[in-house]
Amino acid sequence: MSRLLPRVLACVLAALAGGLAAWLLGGAAPARLLAGVACGIAIIVALDTWRGYRLINWLRGSQEGEAPRDAGFWGELAYRVEKSLRLREQTTARERERLAQFLSAMEVSPNGVMLLDGGDQIEWCNTRAADHFGLDPQRDRRQRVTNLVRAPAFVAYLQQGEFSEPVEMPDPRGKGTLSVLVRRYGDDMKLVLSQDITERERADAMRRDFVANVSHEIRTPLTVLSGFIETMNNLPLTEVERRRVLGLMAQQAQRMGALVNDLLILAQLEGSPRPNAEGWLALKPLLAQVEADAKALSAGRHTMTFAAAPDVQIAGAQSELLSAITNLVNNAVRYTPEGGRIDLAWRSLPDGRGEMAVTDSGPGIAREHIPRLTERFYRVDGSRSRDTGGTGLGLSIVKHVIQRHGGELDIQSEVGQGSCFRLVFPAARVREMREQRPVLAA
Repeated sequence: MSRLLPRVLACVLAALAGGLAAWLLGGAAPARLLAGVACGIAIIVALDTWRGYRLINWLRGSQEGEAPRDAGFWGELAYRVEKSLRLREQTTARERERLAQFLSAMEVSPNGVMLLDGGDQIEWCNTRAADHFGLDPQRDRRQRVTNLVRAPAFVAYLQQGEFSEPVEMPDPRGKGTLSVLVRRYGDDMKLVLSQDITERERADAMRRDFVANVSHEIRTPLTVLSGFIETMNNLPLTEVERRRVLGLMAQQAQRMGALVNDLLILAQLEGSPRPNAEGWLALKPLLAQVEADAKALSAGRHTMTFAAAPDVQIAGAQSELLSAITNLVNNAVRYTPEGGRIDLAWRSLPDGRGEMAVTDSGPGIAREHIPRLTERFYRVDGSRSRDTGGTGLGLSIVKHVIQRHGGELDIQSEVGQGSCFRLVFPAARVREMREQRPVLAA
């Protein structure tokens, strides 16, 4: 009402001014008076029209500059319109920024994220989803997803419309397995979440195999023990037979004990932090203990040489290193025929690394078996391994120990030519022992 009253007064004043001008110029004839009033009103209307036209032209443009700054009604209207537009632009800018931040967060998600409209057309997808489904994030927008991802399990999952559980499908690239979950949102839109579960599937398979192998390895000696116990309970045995049965039972019990011990060692290696790189231990007494154990196991059946250990220190866990080296030497003793040769030697490499090599003249290993030797319970010849008392876990322990010390296990072998197992330690964990100089009395 405050803006309407001035306009009404302006029209009245214009009409009075026009009528007065007509009366002064040409007398008081009613026609001239009305013409003067009409001219005054026409001037006000023309001025209003011009101001309105300026505002409309500004609205039709980009609205980048300021709105027309007129006084009165049109000035106030232009100010209100401009303020409303600026507020809307700021709100839109904030929403765009939030959307950009949201999409950036989705872009770095470890899982694939894809947005579908009501017609299952791709609205947006992050790089991980594009990698999972073999898509191009830009080129494939507005394309129907089932025209690009044609895996039968995925197509049936979308068409069925029941998304309470995820569906597993092969990776379109043929590199693994995907788990896909769909959630509805908005007006029949869909959020597609994808996850690469190849490693999880592999780990689950390894876990199942591990449990099956452990069960098999323990069941065998348990069956033998149960059979011997039943024999001793039901059959009269001579003293010689009784001693033989007890000896075999003790052998099977030792085998189970060795298996359980190796399993505990593996569990400890996998669940504990890496050895401290500042805990230095001398190599010479370590190799002396390995030599004593190896000679006791061989009992003179092999020719064994242990190169004199240099004054070298290794940063690591003594119990782990002793277990790894002992496993390598004991394997050489078990698998090398009587009269064969076994050598253990340390060598400092030019780049500062250190190498512990165990070489034997045994039967050797075929090339196709070498990459799998460190797998748990993997045996080149299962029956022969059991006859020698092996648990199938020794090389797995060796691999875990050397990796925990930052090194690597290298295996070289040829059938009929023997084998060489090398533990290579990084330079950061190897150093020459410092000589202790005597303190001179003052």
